[in-house]
Amino acid sequence: MRRFRNLTRRQIVSAGGACVLCAAVAGAALTGNVGLALTLLAVFFTILFAGLLLVARRLSGLQRLQRRQQTDARTVLDQTQRRMLGALEELLLHSGDRHREAADRAAAQTREIEAFVQLFHQVTPRAPMPPSGGAVPLLDLLHLIRTRRPRVVLELGGGAPTVWMAYAVEEAGGRLVSLDHDAARAGRTRAGLTAHALAGVAEIREAPLEALADLRDVGLLVVERTDLLTGPDAAATMRLLTAVLADTATVCLAGAPEAAARWLETTEGLTREGEALLSYRRVVRELSNRTPA
Repeated sequence: MRRFRNLTRRQIVSAGGACVLCAAVAGAALTGNVGLALTLLAVFFTILFAGLLLVARRLSGLQRLQRRQQTDARTVLDQTQRRMLGALEELLLHSGDRHREAADRAAAQTREIEAFVQLFHQVTPRAPMPPSGGAVPLLDLLHLIRTRRPRVVLELGGGAPTVWMAYAVEEAGGRLVSLDHDAARAGRTRAGLTAHALAGVAEIREAPLEALADLRDVGLLVVERTDLLTGPDAAATMRLLTAVLADTATVCLAGAPEAAARWLETTEGLTREGEALLSYRRVVRELSNRTPA
């Protein structure tokens, strides 16, 4: 009974029609009307065959629909997998970049700390030291002063590193001249030198470059200002600075490393030591005296 209850109205009508047709065939056969019975039986099989064809067609349609749905589901699954793999790869790359950035920052901080420790091992300050503005390049600069011991150090663009440099120049027995176009910063630097009792070693000038004409034998030139060697007057500035250098000198382009190539092209006697470090040796050309015949 439960199965009959689950039948649809069309299925019940079809089953009832089949039963009626079977009863008609049976009645015609029992009454001796064989021709009618055969006719009804042929109609029954025709209807049955048509029904089987319809069922087969519907099953074929269901199979095609199922295959289409499977294909669509597979396509969606493949797309989802590709998106997930792409997102995972991007996440891994991003995570790797973050890791490298963090590692680079940690390494840079470690180098800065190590450089600070070395700075204070080399310098015994007489007053609180100003910020270095970068311990690693400052440590390299102090190393140049201690190893090459220039008589005169010229700094273009003063600031906090000037006090550190003045200690190294004092130890080397030289003189430091710092040119700073910023009056307020020059005043702070001058006050810092006074606090550290370095005013007799280092001099702060606020005058333009032409005021350096009294300087000679500059063994170390430190350029912190980028505008001096990259602006329209860069060539004239290079000639002026070359004129005050000693016969053997070092040029540190800490603030303008991109100017190294241009200075090398325009100045004879300059050679490259590093990305922002140049060596200078003055070229002296001897004129031979010819005795007239």
